[in-house]
Amino acid sequence: MKKSTGYLALIVVIAAIAGFAYLVMNGVDETGVGSAAKTKLGLDLAGGVSITYEVVGDETPSKEDLDDTVFKLKKRIDKITTEANVYPEGSDRISIEIPGVTDANAILKELGSPGSLYFIRATDPDGNLNYGTMTTASGAQVYTDDSGNFVMQGTEYFLYDPETDEIAKDANGANITYKVEDESRIHPKYELTKPIEDIVAEGSAILSGMDVASSKAVAYTDEFNQTQFVVSLTFNDAGAQVFSQATGEAVGRSGLYGTIAIYYDNEILSVPHVQSQITGGQGQISGQRDMDEAEQLAQNIRIGGLKLELQELRSNVVGAQLGTDAVRTSLIAGAIGLALVMIFMIVVYRLPGFASAIALVIYTMMMILGINLFEMTLTLPGIAGIILSIGMAVDANVIIFARIKEELRAGMGVDTAIKSGFSKALSAIIDGNITTLIAAFVLMWMGSGSIKGFAYTLTLGIVLSMFTALFVTRLLVNAFFAIGLQAPKLYGYDGADKVKEQKTIDFLSRRKIFFGVSLAVIAVGIIAMIGFRVATGDALNYSLEFKGGTATTVAFDTPMSREQIEGEVIPVLERISGDANVQWQTVNDTNEVVFKTRALNVDERQELLDYMESTYNIGDEKVTSETIGSTISGEMKRESLLAVAIATVCMLIYIWFRFSDIRFGASAVMALIHDVLVVLTFYALVRHSVSATFIACMLTIVGYSINATIVIFDRVRENLREMKKKDTLEDVVNRSITQTLSRSIFTSLTTVIMVIMLYILGVSSIREFALPLIIGIVCGTYSSVCVTGALWFILRQKFPPGEEED
Repeated sequence: MKKSTGYLALIVVIAAIAGFAYLVMNGVDETGVGSAAKTKLGLDLAGGVSITYEVVGDETPSKEDLDDTVFKLKKRIDKITTEANVYPEGSDRISIEIPGVTDANAILKELGSPGSLYFIRATDPDGNLNYGTMTTASGAQVYTDDSGNFVMQGTEYFLYDPETDEIAKDANGANITYKVEDESRIHPKYELTKPIEDIVAEGSAILSGMDVASSKAVAYTDEFNQTQFVVSLTFNDAGAQVFSQATGEAVGRSGLYGTIAIYYDNEILSVPHVQSQITGGQGQISGQRDMDEAEQLAQNIRIGGLKLELQELRSNVVGAQLGTDAVRTSLIAGAIGLALVMIFMIVVYRLPGFASAIALVIYTMMMILGINLFEMTLTLPGIAGIILSIGMAVDANVIIFARIKEELRAGMGVDTAIKSGFSKALSAIIDGNITTLIAAFVLMWMGSGSIKGFAYTLTLGIVLSMFTALFVTRLLVNAFFAIGLQAPKLYGYDGADKVKEQKTIDFLSRRKIFFGVSLAVIAVGIIAMIGFRVATGDALNYSLEFKGGTATTVAFDTPMSREQIEGEVIPVLERISGDANVQWQTVNDTNEVVFKTRALNVDERQELLDYMESTYNIGDEKVTSETIGSTISGEMKRESLLAVAIATVCMLIYIWFRFSDIRFGASAVMALIHDVLVVLTFYALVRHSVSATFIACMLTIVGYSINATIVIFDRVRENLREMKKKDTLEDVVNRSITQTLSRSIFTSLTTVIMVIMLYILGVSSIREFALPLIIGIVCGTYSSVCVTGALWFILRQKFPPGEEED
């Protein structure tokens, strides 16, 4: 790079920083899209809308039916946001909490009422039509464009008034004009000719939503090269048989007699004409005008498949579950942690460290912009993903700078050392990031709720961290060299140990000690979990997200400030419940505050009542309690475990492919299992609350640990290629671990700095999350340095490579 090019590169970087700073503060347009102020926060950080549904009917539903309905509702709401909570409340209610929303009515309209869905044959037993096109009292045809109902007169459209069953009139008696946005969406409005109860009673409702196994929107290209949008349906065995008979009877009949109507929530959604008998239990509803229309119909059919019929009981706008201080303290902690990391990098690596500090600033701003432009909802697990990606961004720089120092120590010039350092570090950076990306992609594909949010944030962070490390940092380092900053001291090398080989630490000779310590810790954890399971019924201290708990609504006489709630009430609730994971939410336009804790027994509830009466003069009539179910359903647990298992297998295959040695992959996976078990031991021994952030915490640890392991294995692979005759396999492993030791320590230190700041400055729920993360990062570093290399060495000895592997 020429000197003039170096100055130009620095000017471009400065301009980029200024541009990104402007966008972070003001956004990409006049509405502020992309700015930090527009960040969508989850329920735990910002609150949203709470909707409670009640089961229709006098009989109490079974737990199985209630759980099935919760699961299907969650799948439906995932189309709106992946960060919603859905959980049973009492024995016949279901609560839904949707983040970042202040208009409950808008959400109710978008969500739709979870009513009953039926497939209705055209005629009743007497041959009369069960449904027909809607007409006004005077006989005019009523049409709809999915936004409203109207009547056409010539080329004009007028609003239909259901109360008068005629065209709507204004105060002067004139017809009210209806505006049609898209004339291609106009279609007749259908209605039943008799009450739905009569149709069901006479047997004309041939199927219900219970008979639908799946419903999804599909687009395909037909033989005329035209895109068609259809809804693909799959029925259960009983439904398939009935549907086959009904479609067989309708085939070949004209008009409405050849149709089967789909009725949902007091409205006919679609009246498809039967083209042929459907005998395989799978069919399609064609004729949808676009993907949105197909998806809307598919969603309504899915939600109509609920085992229980629900009706809205109440809806409220609620505050953040963790309290708004969680956002402020997290931002402060992140800013301080990032500043300390930047100072550390500059002190240790000097000029390259300064370049990485600038790259980290650019990374942080790009991350904020990306989260907002992609409309990601930021939650506590999302913050975990950001922390992990920052750690990996620093990690890439540490690997590069350590390589540059090695090349300088070997006698290279600064310019050659820079080129060689970036080149030799490339494979470790790419492999480490891709293995973590594999896990993130699997979690995006299979996960749900906050796990999916964690995966989105982590993926964005990894991509941006690779860009800033491999392009921005490299550009800056080369620019600094080009403008004349070329002294080796500026690059962290003082020349004192030139050409002197680094002393190798004999890690493998201590492998029995390392294995013994690890096995002892894991054994203690397993024994503790078994003991607690016998004594308390739970191996771990599960919080309300896993086990459900008690929602206590307190109607205070005067509005409670955030400081009063978090400073006065929450500490008392934490003491009474013995759980630091207490959540609270205010209800807008009221003095009510909802406190969510683990399940409180009779004595604990009485203690809470006594406290409210003695401190705030609030009687029993203003305190109501409801038992609430877990927000993390059994299906979500199984999905998460399956996703982690598949991600682990995919990482194993990738490592096997990249390193041409399955022993590397097997060692890495065993180390991951080791890390998970050690952190579980911590949770078990100190009875640390296992909350919704537990899964994100474990995923962060797994992603962090695998990245550190890859760096060591990359060096083992490189040293194997350069292995001399006098070198033993043990020498190669020890040398590889020693050469990457500073990287392992420094990366862990910079990441732990970020998390420690969260622990020191965060509210209690943030500390609940930060403490096990610190334990996991330390454990991941220990396993990468002390365990993985030894595991690979043992596997290599027990299962030596064949000739094709040499």
